[in-house]
Amino acid sequence: MKIFFPIILFLLVISSCQKEEEVKPISDIMNDVEGLTGKAEYLSSPYVTAGDRVYMVGHQDGTFPDLGWHVEGEMGGIWNHPIKLMDGFTAAIFEDGDSYCLDAAHQFINYPFANKHMFQTHIQGLEIDRFQFVPDGKQGVVIEFNFRNLAESNVSFGFEFAGYTDLMPVWLGEKTNMVDHVDNLTYDQARHAWRGKDAGNEWYVLFGAGREAKRSMGPSDYCEYAPIGNGQAARLEYKINLRPNETKSLRFVVSGSYESQIDAEKTYDILHSHSDTYLKDKLGKYEKIASRSKVTIPDKELEKAFEWVKYNTEWLVRDVPEIGRGLGAGMPDYPWWFGVDNEYTLKGVIATGRKDLVYQTIELIHKLSESNGNGRIVHEVSTNGVVFNPGNTNETPQFASLIWWVFEWTGDKEFLSTYFPTIQKGLEWLMVENDEEENLFPDGYGMMEIHGLESKMIDVATYTQVAYADAAKIALELGDEISAQSYQQKADKLKEKINEEFWVEEFNSYADFIGTKREALQLINAAIVRADTLKKPWAVEELRATRKKLSTYPANKRQGFVIFHNWVVNTPMEMGIAVEDKAIIALDKGREFVNPFGVFVTGIDRDESSDMEDGSFTGSKVFSYTGAVMTLPTGVQAISENNYGRPDQALEYLQMMTRSFGFALPGSIYEVSPDYGMMAQAWNLYSYGVPIVTQFFGIKPIASKKVIHITPQMPSKWNEAKIENVLIGDNEISFTWKMLEDRSIETEITQKNSDWQIIFNWPVDKYSKIMVNDTEAEPEVSQKHNSIKLTGKKNKVTLK
Repeated sequence: MKIFFPIILFLLVISSCQKEEEVKPISDIMNDVEGLTGKAEYLSSPYVTAGDRVYMVGHQDGTFPDLGWHVEGEMGGIWNHPIKLMDGFTAAIFEDGDSYCLDAAHQFINYPFANKHMFQTHIQGLEIDRFQFVPDGKQGVVIEFNFRNLAESNVSFGFEFAGYTDLMPVWLGEKTNMVDHVDNLTYDQARHAWRGKDAGNEWYVLFGAGREAKRSMGPSDYCEYAPIGNGQAARLEYKINLRPNETKSLRFVVSGSYESQIDAEKTYDILHSHSDTYLKDKLGKYEKIASRSKVTIPDKELEKAFEWVKYNTEWLVRDVPEIGRGLGAGMPDYPWWFGVDNEYTLKGVIATGRKDLVYQTIELIHKLSESNGNGRIVHEVSTNGVVFNPGNTNETPQFASLIWWVFEWTGDKEFLSTYFPTIQKGLEWLMVENDEEENLFPDGYGMMEIHGLESKMIDVATYTQVAYADAAKIALELGDEISAQSYQQKADKLKEKINEEFWVEEFNSYADFIGTKREALQLINAAIVRADTLKKPWAVEELRATRKKLSTYPANKRQGFVIFHNWVVNTPMEMGIAVEDKAIIALDKGREFVNPFGVFVTGIDRDESSDMEDGSFTGSKVFSYTGAVMTLPTGVQAISENNYGRPDQALEYLQMMTRSFGFALPGSIYEVSPDYGMMAQAWNLYSYGVPIVTQFFGIKPIASKKVIHITPQMPSKWNEAKIENVLIGDNEISFTWKMLEDRSIETEITQKNSDWQIIFNWPVDKYSKIMVNDTEAEPEVSQKHNSIKLTGKKNKVTLK
């Protein structure tokens, strides 16, 4: 290898220095790939070109403004975590003393794994587009400019590409001695590329088109761009000659490394030589993602949103080999790893066929949490491995339930054995460190990180109850009957206590929290200020009435309080532990706290005008979730409605969320509906995948026993639905459902492995005649469902 490596490297460099006429548009590979076109009014808003090692964030108009707040103004550009490579770049054309900066694209097209910006220019008949993608597993991005001459005469012009480096550390980099220095630029003559290096670190970036260019230091001569930071700028200029109806391409590579110059050079060379291969690989990968748990339903907008939410999830995979590989939370300000975000998201990920990603992410979150030493699961960790928040109280029980959920889909007992010790330690930490009163309700922050709201929270209590129930199942599966019995007793007791002590009859709701009169008064006063500031007079009136009533309460008595109407009051229904009569009352109450896009994070932020809201979310000058409607609360409500046999209401919530699909970024759903916060958010897959796959289609596996329950619960407006290629263990199933004119149901179930048992369920007393493969069958009858057991690769079930 030592003998031949220089020769191989030399050949790679030579092949990358392509002659102009040899470069064919790699974007032609995308001719049959669906692209979604953005709205003109959102061209000045973000997009992401996603990859698992590198990603690029800019605006849809083709610019790279300073974006983000986590590292203020630095969350856009090109990132190769745990460092940033570039703030961005500019491009311009010039001829005869005239110039045109390509900073105002008139159209943006988003593909599942690439993007394109379309530019009109001052040269008659000349069209330019910029296409880009990030190869997975590589520390670089490929950017292609295509020039088309639609005129009947020759066109010649100059083209300038100006790169703006900004080699700097990720958020919390200072905790691991990552210190930003000024960048130094040198020209790599062999590669015809500029090379940037951080003066104090072995951090590198290379950018160029692999062909000879006129080069110069400094910012663009034709575009105004002055990003913040310690970066430097350099230019490359090329002469473009086009005959009538001719198209030519100029392909740039930006590569980087946080380890060595050689590393960055290798990436640069291989991407120039094989960019078409990497684009085809990415196409194949996304085709596979699309094919898993693929649905065909009457609501085509919902069908499309579900498909793209699977793509959105892949955009957020963050691979830092020295730390691990797993799903980040959101783009651009939450690209790193979170415990709770993944505890929701991965339930949807496993239901859409991504066992690899589920296992990788759980392994990473578990490894990062081991620094706590007590089973507590981390909340937020930067990509340099620094733990920012060691974990909110709810994250530890939710980890236990995630492990059980994944096991149901995989049947992997070794997986259970690996994580059960951490679950046991975590449940002990919950009660020993966080339940001073020993009433099974842990104290501490849950999903609502409102200052002062860290008493006994409804979501923490609910997720703790389910964690004990799931831990009992895990213990039984692993043969630990003593632990199973103890856990189940706690789960049963908690379910009873939640339904009794958290229920507030006066408000037809579960309480935000259980606390004392003093704790409640402090929060009420803060809530009144919030509601008054937001001009919500109904909320102010309700809160003042509650405050007045509190004067009659004993000082030290602990009880449930409804103050904020936070979305987490719906978690008992989300987890299915609310008793049915209270659940229905609470679900009806919850419908008061919505707007056309979904459920308010904090119910007191709503008023009568909310029903009319159909435009941009204003937000605030300082990033805040005040007044926000979010996809997670909306998805939780859809799941909750399905849990209590109300699929029509569940569908309404999914349709609310789907109103945000493509609202600002084509193909994506923002974290805050319809266009605020993160432009892509991981837990959207929980909000879509769980209600669609496991509730509408009713697929609930027990993979360890080679059993799959199918209990369809379709919205009344749907007459047919199909789901294909659902991966469960080593099996794969597809399911078709159809309602005929006489209201009878025809279904077809296919599976790869004939020895698995399918248990098909339907409501008691709804159908009088059951046909299996055109032969009448006798169902098994239980209190809730009738069922029929099936084996074989293909079965047809008709309900009449």
